[in-house]
Amino acid sequence: MKAITSRDNPFYKRLKAMAASTHQQRKSGHALLEGFHLATAYLDVAGQPETCVVTEGALRHEEAQAIVARVDAERIVTLPDALFGQLSNVVHGVGLLFVVSKLSPDLPERVETTCIVLDGVQDAGNVGSILRSAAAAGVKQVFCAPGTAYAWSSKVLRSGMGAHFLLDVYEDVEAADLISRLAVPVTITDSHAPQALYECDLSGAVAWVFGNEGAGVSAPWRAAVVHRLTIPQPGGMESLNVAAAAAICLFEQCRQQRMSLRG
Repeated sequence: MKAITSRDNPFYKRLKAMAASTHQQRKSGHALLEGFHLATAYLDVAGQPETCVVTEGALRHEEAQAIVARVDAERIVTLPDALFGQLSNVVHGVGLLFVVSKLSPDLPERVETTCIVLDGVQDAGNVGSILRSAAAAGVKQVFCAPGTAYAWSSKVLRSGMGAHFLLDVYEDVEAADLISRLAVPVTITDSHAPQALYECDLSGAVAWVFGNEGAGVSAPWRAAVVHRLTIPQPGGMESLNVAAAAAICLFEQCRQQRMSLRG
C-alpha cells in the first residue's frame, strides 16, 4: 500500500478536482465509486479498479477489509480520514472509494432488443434510478442523448447502485445516429396519448424513450414514434416523475413477457 499524508500530493490534488467537478470527471474519463456497495459491485463484474483509496479508519472496518483484500496491493492508497473527508460526496461516508476508467462501449450497428433512450433527462437522481430499474428489468442497453445528466457522475452512480456494471451505457448519442440502427419500435409515454400502457402489446422488444422532465420527448423522437402510450392515473395527477414512469413501463413489459411465455 502507498500512504498519502499531504494535501499537496499531486494524486490527491487530481482526486480532489474530480470529486468537486462532474466536468473534471468527464474530462478525465474516470469515475469515482464511493462506498462499499459500489466497490463490491465493480469487483464482482468489472475486475480491478485503477486505484482503491481507503482511510486509515475504514481499514479497521471488517467490510472494508474484505473489499481491500480483493484489490491488488499496488493499487491501494491510504489517506488520513481528514483528507478523505474533502473528497467525499456522501454524508457519513465509509472512507473507501475506487477510481475507475468509465466504460465506453462502441455504438452497436443494430439494436434488436429492448433498450432505453434518455432524451435530455437532466436530473442525476432520475438517471440513476432509471438505470437501476433497467438493470433490474433485464434491459442491457441505455442510450443517453445530449443534455442528459452525465451517467458516470458521482450522484448518478450512487442512485444507480451498481447498475452501470450490468448495462452498456452510451453517452451523447444523437437521435439521427440511433434511429437508423433501431430494429424495434420507438415507444414513448404521453399523458394525452390515445392508448393506455396496459392495452399495448409489449411482449416483444421496444425502444423506450423517456424525455426531459419539463419539455418531454424531443421532436426527432416524436417523429419516429410507433407506440404513444399513457399511464392511467386515477388519482388525477397531471404527470409522473420520469423515473417512476420508466419503472412502471419496464415492469409492465416484464409482466406481459412473462405471461406470453406461460402461453
